[in-house]
Amino acid sequence: MNWLILILSITSNASASVLVKMAMIPPRKFPALDDSIRSVISNWPFWLGLAFYGAAFLLYASALARLPLNVAHPVLTAGAVAAVALCSLLIFRESFHWTTIAGILLVVVGVGLITVRVS
Repeated sequence: MNWLILILSITSNASASVLVKMAMIPPRKFPALDDSIRSVISNWPFWLGLAFYGAAFLLYASALARLPLNVAHPVLTAGAVAAVALCSLLIFRESFHWTTIAGILLVVVGVGLITVRVS
């Protein structure tokens, strides 16, 4: 259950990042004070992304009640980095170089070393 909560937090965090990116792609833009109410409300990816960030925070707080900070935070960060990088490739067709793969693998191995004896 501890790990499930952390995985849900990672998923929510990565989903929020993807939604906020979608919200910033024209013709959508960051909601401003001089925008009409309709245009602000119609940017649903922005508001859904904000809700997912809130859910990610609550899930992360719940995970911290069950896991050590020096386990939960690196796992959350590494998981979110890997998930967002993969989504950027699959959804937005952003560049994905061998250095990105190598970096993600190094981060995952590093987090594994950090958490292996603590969890």
